[in-house]
Amino acid sequence: MGLAKRIGKSETLRGALCWLGALYIRLVALTGRWTIVNGGPAAALWDEGRPFILAFWHGRILMMPRIWRPGVPINMLISQHRDGQLIARTVSHFGIDTIVGSTSRGGGAALRAMLKSLKSGQCVGITPDGPRGPRMRATAGIVAVARLSGCPVLPATWAARPRRLLGSWDRFAVALPFARGELVWGAPIHVPADADAAGLEQARQQIEAALNALTAEADARLGVDSPEPAPLDAIGAEES
Repeated sequence: MGLAKRIGKSETLRGALCWLGALYIRLVALTGRWTIVNGGPAAALWDEGRPFILAFWHGRILMMPRIWRPGVPINMLISQHRDGQLIARTVSHFGIDTIVGSTSRGGGAALRAMLKSLKSGQCVGITPDGPRGPRMRATAGIVAVARLSGCPVLPATWAARPRRLLGSWDRFAVALPFARGELVWGAPIHVPADADAAGLEQARQQIEAALNALTAEADARLGVDSPEPAPLDAIGAEES
């Protein structure tokens, strides 16, 4: 039996892997030199007790627990896939709760859970290109959550040097110990409650462009290559 199948079938192995993942994140954070860039908008919303939607690309999941203010509740949208459950258990070591589901496939229950969290004053986190891509292309789900909740979307990313990019669909980024890194926030993006189809598409494109710009600029400042978004013609193939 392959390693992946053994991990999938063993609760003990899954727990150990997630514990090691959380330990690695802490190791990278403690040994590196990390700075927060443009943290003002998020800090202001935290201080005011106003919920918002944290958005970041699936490939930048690894260090995102370190951008979050400890003690502030957040619920991350995590898929039902095996890798999603591993991510959920890993981030739980940082006090991050999860909502299981997707904004694209059978996402009604997940949408209701996110709206309930936001209405109660808790933030939610979404990877707009998850759980399976296309890479760095935002789906419409995050726009629907923002419109229905009235909460702003705050794009965020991280960059580090040295860092490795895996060959996965999302070009998953792995910061290495003793790295120099940045945890980067973007400006809030608001989606009007009365937005029509054209307005919703404009907001989707704005979120996608903001995340791609933040990521490319952060990588450039650290002097590392930045992955390209999936070609536009790949979107239809993924959705079919």
